[in-house]
Amino acid sequence: MTRRIVVLDYGSGNLRSAERALERAGAEVTVTDDLTAAAEADGLVVPGVGAFAACMAGIEALGAGPVVAERVAAGRPVLGICVGMQVLFEHGDEHGVVTKGLGLLPGGVTKLPADRLPHMGWNTVQAPAGSVLFAGLPADSRFYFVHSYGVNDTAGLAAAGATVTTAHHGTDFVAAVERGVLSAAQFHPEKSADTGAALLRNWLATVG
Repeated sequence: MTRRIVVLDYGSGNLRSAERALERAGAEVTVTDDLTAAAEADGLVVPGVGAFAACMAGIEALGAGPVVAERVAAGRPVLGICVGMQVLFEHGDEHGVVTKGLGLLPGGVTKLPADRLPHMGWNTVQAPAGSVLFAGLPADSRFYFVHSYGVNDTAGLAAAGATVTTAHHGTDFVAAVERGVLSAAQFHPEKSADTGAALLRNWLATVG
C-alpha cells in the first residue's frame, strides 16, 4: 500500500530533500501549505531548519498548530524533523528568548552545553529496545546532525511514556522520540544515507 504523505510547507527550508527521501522510501509525497491536505494525509511530516522562534512564527502564521495537535489526538501519524521535532515541545530558549512551542511533548529546547557548536556531522545514537523507528538498524548506525540546541530532559520524556533515543555531544540529548503516533528526530534522516532511508521506511510502515 502506498502511503500518502504531506510535508508541511510553512516557510521553513529543506522541503525538497525530505520529499525526495520519502519518495525513495516508497511514499506518495505532496509538499504543501494546504491545511486540509495536511489533516487528511495518511502521514504528516513537520520539517524545520534554523531558529525555533522563526519556525514557530511560520507555523502560527499558517495556523498549522491545531492541525498537528488534532492529528495526534485522533491517532494519525506525525513525524517531526530537526527543528520540526523541537517545536513539538513546550518551549524553546534561544539567546535568552523563550518561545512557546506546540506543547505535544513535555520539556524545553535549550543550547547544548558543548565546546563545539553547532553539532554538525555524523553521530551514533543509542536506541532502546522496542524502538519502532530504529528497528533492524545496527547499534552503531550513524545519522547526520546540524544543530546547536536540543532537549536534555530524557527522564521527563520517559516518564511521559515516550521511547527516547539519545546521542552525545557535550551531554546526552534527545536524538529521537516516539510516543504513540507522534515520532520525531533531531537529526536529518533525509541526509543520513542508507540508515536514514531505513528509518523512514520504518516510520512509513506505521502509517496506515
